[in-house]
Amino acid sequence: MKYTCLLIGLIFTYTAYSQGWIPVGSRSNALANASVTIADAWAYHHNPGALGELTEATVGVSYENRFLLKEFQSQGVAYAQPLKYGVISVGAQFYGYKQFRTQRIGAGYSLRLANRFFAGIQLNYQGLQLNENYGNRHGITAEAGLQALLTDHWRLGFSVMNIGRAKLNEYQDERFSTNFRLGMSYNLSDKVLFLIEASKTIINRARFKAAVEYQAVKNFYVRAGVAGAPIEFSFGLGYKWKVIAIDAGSSYQQILGWSPNFSLTYSANKKKEQ
Repeated sequence: MKYTCLLIGLIFTYTAYSQGWIPVGSRSNALANASVTIADAWAYHHNPGALGELTEATVGVSYENRFLLKEFQSQGVAYAQPLKYGVISVGAQFYGYKQFRTQRIGAGYSLRLANRFFAGIQLNYQGLQLNENYGNRHGITAEAGLQALLTDHWRLGFSVMNIGRAKLNEYQDERFSTNFRLGMSYNLSDKVLFLIEASKTIINRARFKAAVEYQAVKNFYVRAGVAGAPIEFSFGLGYKWKVIAIDAGSSYQQILGWSPNFSLTYSANKKKEQ
């Protein structure tokens, strides 16, 4: 039974994620990955344009165990450093085991184009290893993102991964996936954040997501979300203590089961103006 689930999970994971974007960061995972408008360290993996909003150096590490199988572990890291003009960032994500492994490592630059408009670009090295018989595949991909603050409460975000459609294999012209994401978020109050998003690859149908984040008490957050095609539910908790944010949660896919996740983020204190 375990190996049957493993095979099903491998097929699902390869089709949905392996050739391109893999969700990173517990806050994003708890919100059904409707995170294209969220401006935090994990925007490195979701929308480089959103990083332009950051005013503090921030770094994070994350871990996820897809479907509670050790073969489908995912580790991620992201770091963003604001400069006098713009924000530079680096990050990486590793997924799988020796018979099926992917990695994505890169760097980016984001900046404010106007008072309420941000943009970012990113270059990534992406690699895919299936097993000893099929060998390794790798390539360089480019990513771009935009973030607009429509009002004090509304945000609009857009990102596209693998703009140039880098090739994975000459056979059948197979390529790393190109992934488009468009989403909006709305602050109903200081305590409630609603998010909606649609994502689409070249070969797969659009996937729609919706989520909510609620600040139950000071520094403590409750999150939940749902995504379609296939249907997946998610939930999580977050706590901020001074410069540290701890987030944990899980998603649930009706066929393959639970995917617990955890992340830790550190943000430097913003320097006070003299």
